[in-house]
Amino acid sequence: MKRALIIRHVPYEGVAGYRQPIEEAGYEIDRIDVADPAFKTLDLREPDLLIMMGGPMGVYEQDRHPWIACQLRRLRLRLEADRPTLGVCFGAQMIAAALGAEVFPGPVKEVGFHPVALQDSGTDSPLTHLVDVPVLHWHGDTFTRPEGVELLASSHLYEHQAFRRGQNLLALQFHAEMGEDERFHQWIEEWPESVCEAGGDEASLRAAHDALGPGAVSAGRAMIRDWLGALH
Repeated sequence: MKRALIIRHVPYEGVAGYRQPIEEAGYEIDRIDVADPAFKTLDLREPDLLIMMGGPMGVYEQDRHPWIACQLRRLRLRLEADRPTLGVCFGAQMIAAALGAEVFPGPVKEVGFHPVALQDSGTDSPLTHLVDVPVLHWHGDTFTRPEGVELLASSHLYEHQAFRRGQNLLALQFHAEMGEDERFHQWIEEWPESVCEAGGDEASLRAAHDALGPGAVSAGRAMIRDWLGALH
């Protein structure tokens, strides 16, 4: 059986709704937290599929989180080998950094449900499932566009919402995996200031999650299913 490894940067940011299409594609899923002592010994080239999820830290905070530099070194080796890799939010920023881009704090917090707009390259990609579908955004950092990638989608606040390189690399700034996972409420409890800084309030965000979450996850699963089906 093919092996997928999920890297969790914090316990409350897991693969969530993407688990279903990954398992349907025939992968046995393993998971490791960056706090696990075994993490520093892993060869990230080995898994058939690598999935890196989100986290509240910034790629540039390597003095506070020494594992970031270690992970980036091993991630670069995987990307050089063109091994199938998916990054979500912080995971997408790690991919961008590993490809030579700059990651930095953005001008505003982007927190809430709204759709992304597809760029020309995105109209011939798995992201077509997301057209007119509000998905969850929760970030304050962004990145320059790495060389050699195709920009797939943007939002009204941030240009770089998704990119790919070939068929095997997909980076997503947004959270189309979230909408049916109870850990969403822990996000609000952990970062209530982010909701306020983005101009929202907790009650409205919880209501949007209840109303829009299932549709977002359904579209996100279809996107990941198509992407997995095209891997080399």
